[in-house]
Amino acid sequence: MPRRFLLIRDLDDVGVSGTGVVAEGVLSSTGKVVLFWLTHYKSVGVYDSIEDCSAIHCHGGLTYIQWIDAEVLGGL
Repeated sequence: MPRRFLLIRDLDDVGVSGTGVVAEGVLSSTGKVVLFWLTHYKSVGVYDSIEDCSAIHCHGGLTYIQWIDAEVLGGL
């Protein structure tokens, strides 16, 4: 089941994306992540995992993932 999240940035240490909600994301049931940037520079990124996406974009804790959908455990 896909799971949605927001990427929230408390401090823009690079000076490009700003602060607050900077992207919307979806974690697919395959483990792949799609990230939709809401900043002035609109783009879409695809990552192999939520861990990869976090390692690239969370800037050592200056940005964090806030889940919108609860995690679904188990199968059909």
